[in-house]
Amino acid sequence: MTKKSKKSAVKTRLIVFGCLTILLILLAIFGQFFLPYDPYKQNLSNTKAMPSPAHILGTDRFGRDMFSRVILGARTSILSTLLLVLIIMTVGTAIGLLAAWYGKWVDSLLMRISDLFLAFPGLVFALALAAVLGGGIMNAVIALSFTGWPKYARLARSGALAQKKALYLDAARLSGDSTGKMIFRHILPNIVGPIIVTAILDIGTMLMEIAGLSFLGLGARPPILEWGSMMSESRNLLITAPWVTLSPGLAIVITVAVFNLFGDALRDRLDPSGR
Repeated sequence: MTKKSKKSAVKTRLIVFGCLTILLILLAIFGQFFLPYDPYKQNLSNTKAMPSPAHILGTDRFGRDMFSRVILGARTSILSTLLLVLIIMTVGTAIGLLAAWYGKWVDSLLMRISDLFLAFPGLVFALALAAVLGGGIMNAVIALSFTGWPKYARLARSGALAQKKALYLDAARLSGDSTGKMIFRHILPNIVGPIIVTAILDIGTMLMEIAGLSFLGLGARPPILEWGSMMSESRNLLITAPWVTLSPGLAIVITVAVFNLFGDALRDRLDPSGR
């Protein structure tokens, strides 16, 4: 395969998976306006119906349409995951930039705090913190935020340390640029690429962790629809009506795969030397 064809393949993958990613986000935001059925309306005469043209993913034990429930569950699952990744990316990047710019004791203090959080198994720490906070989707996001930021702090710190030695930064300093301007106008744009790629690749992981907390009863709780809590609620039906449990599980698999493939394509596009 020639260099030109490789570049074209990467571009095609980026466009395809980028469009699928945008479609998932739009589905999470606007899907509630296009539901074929009321996801909360019970129909006891049609309980645990198998998938059919009328109900693509079947119905649950109360006769509620699973397709409508999965689509509405995307709002909680995807949007809460995007919020979580935005929080840990912003906090971690800010801490990493501060550590690299000021150095000395500031760098040592912030990195030792980072080491402290990295010393604990992330999901176990999040489980304990979510239990202390009392569960709920926002408390799950807060709990996972405490375990997710260190990787971004270290990534931003390493990139910022390399940029501090660049000649253009000396020129900016001599021209009288303020500290904030040098950090946000010069350093941050030059290190943001790997951070964004890491964040996109992190979406799938964080979505599964939020679903895991919800499955254990420490995240979203009924009547709020979220894929993990939906699987937990229907786990007893895995033998008699497997589609009720597998439908939100399949949604998780598809969403994680799309975001991971988009992240891989974006990484290849931004870093051609890595191919």
